Amino acid sequence: MHLAYPAVLAVLLFCTGLYGVLARRNAILVLMSVELMLNAVNLNLVAFDVWLRDALHAGQALTLFTIAIAAAEIGIGLAIVLAVYRNRGSSDVDLLRDTAETDDAETLPDEADDDAPDTTADQATAPAGKAKKAEATA
Repeated sequence: MHLAYPAVLAVLLFCTGLYGVLARRNAILVLMSVELMLNAVNLNLVAFDVWLRDALHAGQALTLFTIAIAAAEIGIGLAIVLAVYRNRGSSDVDLLRDTAETDDAETLPDEADDDAPDTTADQATAPAGKAKKAEATA
């Protein structure tokens, strides 16, 4: 068996997956592209295992390990995507950059000035802002 055929196919799969990771905005499509890249690696592992005629079949054993790790990665990745979709309403990867929460609702004035407006309303809404933040992260 020629090693060039599965190697070229693996390169094409890997490049397709790399393009998908870099160009896609939807998180589920990014996860699918990562799976394409992992499948390209698995194809190379099996092809080199057959080409080298390894008696222990280490390439095939490592491929099974990689498939198990990929399944766990997809399960956790989809759980994270679903949680983000529930909170944000979108699975757009570009919107995930805005996940850092601001502390505007938590800032309290240190000292009240005499000529400053009354800030008791602001102080009363600060615990409510903390409760909303804790509720959103739970």
